[in-house]
Amino acid sequence: MGDQDLADVAHFLWEAGTLKSARRTGWWMAGVRDPESVAEHAWRTSVIASVIATLEGADAARAAHLAVWHDSQETRTGDVNHLGKKYAAPGDPEAVTEDQTAGMPEVLRTAVRAVVAEYEAKETSEAICARDADKLECMLQGLEYKAQGYSSAQRWIDNSRARIVTESGQRLADELLAQEPLAWLRAVMREKN
Repeated sequence: MGDQDLADVAHFLWEAGTLKSARRTGWWMAGVRDPESVAEHAWRTSVIASVIATLEGADAARAAHLAVWHDSQETRTGDVNHLGKKYAAPGDPEAVTEDQTAGMPEVLRTAVRAVVAEYEAKETSEAICARDADKLECMLQGLEYKAQGYSSAQRWIDNSRARIVTESGQRLADELLAQEPLAWLRAVMREKN
C-alpha cells in the first residue's frame, strides 16, 4: 500500500474530527443551549455498548466497535433530529458510508461498510446491544440535562427508556432512573472516609 492509498483515509480522519463540534440538535428542542457533540455521544455510547454486551453475553468489543461507527455518517448529513426527519429524511447510513469510504484501501473500506451494515440490520446480538446503548446514552444525557434544570428533557428520557429492548439495558435504565447524576461521587467519597 503506497502513500497515496492512505490519502482518503487521512481525509476521513479529518472529517471524523468534525463530529467533535457537531451538536446533537434535538437537545435544542429541550432548551439546552450548548448540547453534547455527536462525538461525545458516540464515546459514551461505545462504553455503554461494551457494558450491555458483556452483561448480555455478547462480544463487548464488537458492540463497542459498532457504536463507534453508528453516527459517523453525520459528518455529511448533520444530526437530523426527530422533528427534522418529518421534513427531510437523513441520508441512508450505508449509502453515506459507501461515499465516505470510496477511496480507502479495500480492506478498510470493506470492514467499515460491514460494521455500519451490521448496526443498521439490527440482527446480531452486538448490534442490538449497540442500539440499546444509543438509547441508554440518550436517556442518561437527558437525566443529566434534567438535573441541570432542563425539565423538557423528560420527553427524551421517557422515549429513550421505552425503546430499550435487552434485559441488561432495561435493568441499567431502571437503576439510572433511581439515581441522580452525582450519586457515584457521593459513593466514592463515603468509601474514602
